[in-house]
Amino acid sequence: MSNLVSKEIRLKARPQGMPKASDFEVASKPVAQPGEGDVLVRNIWMSVDPYMRGRMMDRESYVPPFQIGEVLQGGAIGQVVESKSPKLKVGDFVQSMFGWREYETSKAENFQKIDPTLGPIEAYLGALGMPGMTAYAGLFKIGELKDGDTVFVSAASGAVGQIVCQLAKAHGCYVVGSAGSDDKCRWLEKEAGIDKAINYKTCGDLNKAVGEAFPKGIDVYFENVGGAHLEAAINHMKPFGRLALCGMIEQYNDTTPRPGPSNIIQAVGKSLKLQGFIVSNHLDIVPSFYAEMGKLIKAGKMKWQESVEDGIENAPKAFLNLFSGANVGKMLVKVGPDKAV
Repeated sequence: MSNLVSKEIRLKARPQGMPKASDFEVASKPVAQPGEGDVLVRNIWMSVDPYMRGRMMDRESYVPPFQIGEVLQGGAIGQVVESKSPKLKVGDFVQSMFGWREYETSKAENFQKIDPTLGPIEAYLGALGMPGMTAYAGLFKIGELKDGDTVFVSAASGAVGQIVCQLAKAHGCYVVGSAGSDDKCRWLEKEAGIDKAINYKTCGDLNKAVGEAFPKGIDVYFENVGGAHLEAAINHMKPFGRLALCGMIEQYNDTTPRPGPSNIIQAVGKSLKLQGFIVSNHLDIVPSFYAEMGKLIKAGKMKWQESVEDGIENAPKAFLNLFSGANVGKMLVKVGPDKAV
């Protein structure tokens, strides 16, 4: 495998407000030969996710910021093409955080072997990966879901939201989700099987639409959007309701701080629980997550959608699509052929 060259995407400039294509650059570099204990992996799929926007800012957070001029990082699925480690063999499919590049050479322990019989390998970047685990952790550990609860999910057709909806339905819950197009709403009702979908772009008064969908109130709100969605949810939460704060994509590109929810005082009178969470703090869920998802997939009760851009050079385009609503479900980039060896 000598003389291999890997294309990669580097951060060229820190975005100001909405990211632009000019904030990224395509570069190439020689692929390092594996030493003792190393493996060489050719990426097949990579993920782009909203949390990456925060890492493009030069600030302290739960993960270090990306650096100008360096290759970006993110979830990837690849196949081992050369191995000098007993832990992984040539042909193994693996998951890593070495996305945004075609090849990577690193220690075997930096890759996690995946089981391609549980589902399509790319699903380990979505339904069977970080988005799916985020849905599971937020719904059950933070939202403390009980069978038969009433559940509201914002950005319900997204990579996380679509899994939240179906997990809640699998536990006998009444589920309403919001999405930004009629097509997305139809998929949620017809395929994901939720009770009602709200098109927040055309419903008019979102607070009224949420209230009409929940005449008896909301037990669990899974937050992916923020802003008007959060205010509407707070208005219609039941006493002792739980709000799992996963993300607030509506505010990721703000250049000035926004005021908080105008009705946050209701959290006191209603004894609400509002808790943010990061999935990496809940890795103890992995065995139970795979057990539940495997059961639902086998029974045909778990579906998901994906949007795909082809070629590593289109990774910035895929990332930008997250903020325009152009993606449906999980946003992926097809980096290479299904089998690298």
